[in-house]
Amino acid sequence: MFRKILIANRGEIACRVIETAHKLGIRCVAVYSEADANARHVHMADEAFLLGPAPSKESYLRADKILAIAKLSGAEAVHPGYGFLSENEGFAQACAEAGVVFIGPPVPAIAAMGSKSAAKEIMTKAGVPLVPGYHGDNQDPAFLQQQADLVGYPLLLKAAYGGGGKGMRVVWNSGEFAEALAGAKREALNGFGNDKVLMERYLTKPRHVEIQVFADSFGNAVYLAERDCSIQRRHQKVIEEAPAPNFSAEQRKAMGEAAVKAAQAIAYQGAGTVEFLFDEDGSFYFMEMNTRLQVEHPVTEMITGQDLVKWQLLVASGQPLPLTQDQITIDGHAIEVRVYAEDPEHDFLPATGNLTYLRQPEASRYVRVDTGVVENDEVSPFYDPMIAKLIVWDENRDRAIARMLRALDDYRIAGVKNNLNFLTRLVEQPAFAKAELDTHFIERHKESLFAPGQSETEQASLLAALYLLLKERSDNVDDQSPWALCSGWRLNEVPTVSFPLIYQDETRLVSVSSEGKQLSLTQQGVTTSATASLQGDELQTNLNGHQVKVRVSQYQDIVSVFIKHQRYDFIYQTQVQVVVDDSASAGSLTAPMNGTIVAVMVEKGATVSAGQTLLVMEAMKMEYSIKAPKDGVVDQLFYAAGDLVKDGAQLLDFTPAD
Repeated sequence: MFRKILIANRGEIACRVIETAHKLGIRCVAVYSEADANARHVHMADEAFLLGPAPSKESYLRADKILAIAKLSGAEAVHPGYGFLSENEGFAQACAEAGVVFIGPPVPAIAAMGSKSAAKEIMTKAGVPLVPGYHGDNQDPAFLQQQADLVGYPLLLKAAYGGGGKGMRVVWNSGEFAEALAGAKREALNGFGNDKVLMERYLTKPRHVEIQVFADSFGNAVYLAERDCSIQRRHQKVIEEAPAPNFSAEQRKAMGEAAVKAAQAIAYQGAGTVEFLFDEDGSFYFMEMNTRLQVEHPVTEMITGQDLVKWQLLVASGQPLPLTQDQITIDGHAIEVRVYAEDPEHDFLPATGNLTYLRQPEASRYVRVDTGVVENDEVSPFYDPMIAKLIVWDENRDRAIARMLRALDDYRIAGVKNNLNFLTRLVEQPAFAKAELDTHFIERHKESLFAPGQSETEQASLLAALYLLLKERSDNVDDQSPWALCSGWRLNEVPTVSFPLIYQDETRLVSVSSEGKQLSLTQQGVTTSATASLQGDELQTNLNGHQVKVRVSQYQDIVSVFIKHQRYDFIYQTQVQVVVDDSASAGSLTAPMNGTIVAVMVEKGATVSAGQTLLVMEAMKMEYSIKAPKDGVVDQLFYAAGDLVKDGAQLLDFTPAD
């Protein structure tokens, strides 16, 4: 076994690898960018080295620097995690030439699966079923249009050297093909340095089912059950579960053996995942093979009782697989959700900012949180905005769903927009409980998933006022002083204080009168009798006989009240301020977040139509189109392709036609 390894990654996967390595007595070397100098993985490691500036191409993608640090630190092996250099054959080859073990598959195996089109050819020869499509090298747009028409629509365009939903487009008819191809190629080139695409027939209601495979250097290969990853947004997974619901033992065996056959066809070693499209009729088709550990590997660990990172370290150090196929068993059901800094209400736009408040569910045999952040960490625009993976296990799927809902209720985040509320709605969906799954689940249930929920704003504002009152009291040393009773104390009068709270641009005034421990709260002419106590961030109250216990956080002038999975943010100011946003009347279009302009689709003075794409931005490795809100004229452009822009920056001047 290795004595020291280097983890060539960041975030939760770096922390995950360090945890297992330390259990095995292995010392760990971390690497970090300037943005990650105080990151959790840096503090967990035994030693850490600076790579360079925040952009990944100047830090986590610098193979030469990483290998130099490995040699300098005496690391015998490099664990690449997932993303970055994990599936880079050049890096794996460089490790071999430097005499450092690459904790992953052999170089030829990475090369074979690195191109989706080449992988399809290999799978065809190995007898693994494929979806009809074109995977060749001819990338002439006219030729690709011709092939697309032959394959038929709907059609899926995919980056041949990509993953994670980037460089992917669904084309519904021949007329859409040219624009979709240009966008897919541009995104593929920016994300992976290669604009080659492949295409395949788009199944309208498939499930995404994948098989975890493992192989060693002694010719042994096994599969560790399957995972259903059908619920996705932007072609990226949101919920994963194992085993796949409504999936028979016979189907598991057939797909598992096909996955092992795929691994053996390329002389695979280590951890890998073979992804399949599982159609309604029970047929399945090879999609791709990921030559690394998957983000969703914890659900497999939870149902098999195995540590897959430990397996990786054993195999990479030249040891055989710990178990044979017959020894691998499945127990219970596991579900994983990905907690992201993003805005589901606005097309899942990635969010940035500081995690000013972070409370995670308590870990147990039933609940697991894999994360790379702690409270006050920044979610920056340089890396994937995933905050954590929340994983639960129980004896069956129904109980696992209930366990997940409770864990989501216990998860509280302030400071950045996040998808906790959206995840709760997903898991609460009756169709999810019935396992009516396919890759279009979110689109199919969009109306109910994004419907306005029951608002408890009235109660939340009362709770925010109580929190501010009790916080003020607790900060006062002499709690017998009338100033400790209420900041609005007056001689011979019942002390009263008013809290102006702004919620979504609406001002709510809550007045609190205090007589001893009994409080009276008045809001919009309605008075509520209350008692309350504050222990840290836990507020316990009795509102007109209704006992309520919630968590509350405050960062500067923002007070966040958490009622179940919903967060209510109030701006507390001693003077009410009215902010008027006249950007719409000014005819300007602003950047939705920090990012880079990758394409300017119009010129100054151009007459455009409503919905026409004006600029294309890239942020968090994804593209976002800035479209004309209505017919009009572009008066001025303020940025060119390649320019960096900040959140809220005016991108152009626009005059509506009317």
